[in-house]
Amino acid sequence: MPWGRAPRHTPVCAHRVPDVRPPRFPDPRPGHDPVMAKADLADHRRPEGATDATVEAVGKLSEAFEAVEELRGKLYGLHRLVGRADFQVEEACELLRKAGHEELAEEIETELMGRNLLAGRWTFQIVEEFDDGYYATFSQFERKVRDTLMEGRRHVFEAEMKADRRTHGEAGHEPEPGRTD
Repeated sequence: MPWGRAPRHTPVCAHRVPDVRPPRFPDPRPGHDPVMAKADLADHRRPEGATDATVEAVGKLSEAFEAVEELRGKLYGLHRLVGRADFQVEEACELLRKAGHEELAEEIETELMGRNLLAGRWTFQIVEEFDDGYYATFSQFERKVRDTLMEGRRHVFEAEMKADRRTHGEAGHEPEPGRTD
């Protein structure tokens, strides 16, 4: 953990853990100015009047949306894997026929190949329902909160965390590509 910073997020757990962050201590790094640190990335600077609590709340909603984005990727992965498995079942049935197991191949093709993953749905229908329902609603609220409270700026919380955690003037700790301080 860098000097002067307490963890901002509690661990993700199955139950709520009380916030037991230690108190903040003065930053002993020479020349480190936490106020200037917040100004590192102009496109990610907090809007005038935005409080720490607001930045943290918007950051938490964005973090939750990132989890939903990851979930969406896994859902598309499921869609692709189930499709691949279905074609592999078809190939297996062809091989079973070639090996003289016509009746077993026919039974697998009838009962398994092309089967719905959930009642009445192939995976493309599940993906579409997720995209049009939960994902679209979550995305709209994340955008609305960001537009309303952060003037549309993304990752303000993370930009401030980067500014606070990086070592100013150190190679590999630049505020953005091609810019040194």
